Amino acid sequence: MADKEMYESKITEIEKELSTTKKNKATNKHIGILRAKISKAKKEMSKIKKTGGKGFFVRKNGDATVTLVGFPSTGKSSLINAITNISSKTAEYSFTTTSIIQGTLIYKESHIQILDLPGILEYAHLGHGGGSSVISQIRSSDLIIFVIDVNNKEHLKILMDELKLANIYINKKIPYIKYTNTNNSPFKIIVNKSGIDSRFVRDIFNGLGIFNGDVIIRNEVGEDELISLILNKARYINAIVALNKIDISSNYIELTHELADKFNIEVIPISATNSDNLEELKSTIYKCCDIICVYVKPKEEKYGSPVTLKSYSTVTNLAKKIHTKLTDTIKSAYITGPSTKFPNQRVGSKHILKDGDIITFVRDRW
Repeated sequence: MADKEMYESKITEIEKELSTTKKNKATNKHIGILRAKISKAKKEMSKIKKTGGKGFFVRKNGDATVTLVGFPSTGKSSLINAITNISSKTAEYSFTTTSIIQGTLIYKESHIQILDLPGILEYAHLGHGGGSSVISQIRSSDLIIFVIDVNNKEHLKILMDELKLANIYINKKIPYIKYTNTNNSPFKIIVNKSGIDSRFVRDIFNGLGIFNGDVIIRNEVGEDELISLILNKARYINAIVALNKIDISSNYIELTHELADKFNIEVIPISATNSDNLEELKSTIYKCCDIICVYVKPKEEKYGSPVTLKSYSTVTNLAKKIHTKLTDTIKSAYITGPSTKFPNQRVGSKHILKDGDIITFVRDRW
């Protein structure tokens, strides 16, 4: 604990210095070094917490993994009970006085793992309230559902800020940043579309001990985000909001639009206890998990159970999931469904599938 407090004190001290340092050309290098020191201190503190005792972590299972994230008493437990098979299968993973509850949402024959995490608190990114273990589990998610009490709308900003401080970026595409080590050649920025002054970009890299190489940045990116990307700590995850307990609110419709507009996030108003809008929530979960269900049909036979794949999967991806050796013999397929222009269309092995497609493999060449 002493080591943890030491790092927390060090981080607080550096952050205070950073907040009082005026940003200009003369201080760019110093600011870059301060940000690098904060990132390194957080990384070292994270290592200490991991060796200090057993945390919890649930392995990914099913076709996608979704985590319920929210403050205590927002109705996460009621929600997981309402949308999963948790009554027939429950898994608990101890962590002090809290636990992770695991259930499975079955939708369109897909099996989506739903994890109800312990309530997250402010300063979770520094490990408060077991936050480091909770955040570690969140980082493995395919989708985050922020469960927000309709009477505590301010919780959403706090949660999103905590995740951002933990280098988790919500509903954002991964910026294109490429660094090539060129050994002893001078540091060079080939392309910089980050929105950050090139001299400051150089100072950030230098502050992290990188003095040689070529850098390409093709997308807008924040300073802290750039540091987390360089350190390979950034994680990009889709998220939606389940605005819970609408049965006790008269203005939840206005609040739904307010949160959606303010945070650029999809908000589903629900009541977990009354089962209001839960079908809409399930449909949104399926859509946001970026998965599809397709059917494989041998010639002259009816198709059976669907196969679940990631969106933008190809005929080859489907064949590989069924059997690895199948990819050696499949050259094309006949498909009826949303991905084709007409029924029973013949397509190549690189054809991208869509939800609801019916596929018959062809084991010959064109």
